[in-house]
Amino acid sequence: MKKEKYVGKSVGEVVADNYAAARVFAGFGIDFCCHGEVLFDEACTRAGVSPEEVLKALEASETMEAKPVAGGFSEWPLDLLIDYVLKIHHRGIRRDGPQILKLMDKVVSVHGEAHQELYEVCDLFTESLQELEMHLQKEENVLFPYLFELYDASLVGRPMEQMHCGTVSNPIRVMRMEHESEGNRYHHIVHITRNYAVPADGCASYRLLMHELKRFMEALFEHIHLENNIIFPKAVELEAEWVG
Repeated sequence: MKKEKYVGKSVGEVVADNYAAARVFAGFGIDFCCHGEVLFDEACTRAGVSPEEVLKALEASETMEAKPVAGGFSEWPLDLLIDYVLKIHHRGIRRDGPQILKLMDKVVSVHGEAHQELYEVCDLFTESLQELEMHLQKEENVLFPYLFELYDASLVGRPMEQMHCGTVSNPIRVMRMEHESEGNRYHHIVHITRNYAVPADGCASYRLLMHELKRFMEALFEHIHLENNIIFPKAVELEAEWVG
């Protein structure tokens, strides 16, 4: 694979073009969602890995079957992207979060004494669900309704009035900050659980908890990637063109 393919590209753009790169970047500790604006070479440097090594892994990933639904995200229209986030990610957080928390309470009650880090994981995940609910409501009640309107106006060539927030960049800035906060929270969970490792005395419920927590985090990072690297830039571009 030629390095020139990635010159001037951010890691968010790389993943937007080929979602299979997400797993590669995650494996090298490269943050493609909360800091998707960082250029490829710089992101590798920050993660302490060789760009050439990452390039080889990216090349190998292109020979594997990519995640079917994600392959064309960058080509999707704005309204479809938002629908996907609402119906897959917002629903998923509200459906899966309480179930994981219930399982976590059970595991903590049995294994917390021997594995004290579980208490911190439980606190962090509880805080995350509370913060995420407020975050989802801001998107559903403020940002996304305006973006649907903006996209519809662009289809018929109708100029839009300015958002009541002044510009769409203002709520987007808040969303990005909250994304980064959640990203940091889950990176810390990864650290204290040693990447969701199950101890030798861990029961089946412990193993299931680590699996579900990791799956929840991966879905959240896809959610953040879609918004930070695709939806938000599309929204800013449409606003510049259609808001008078």
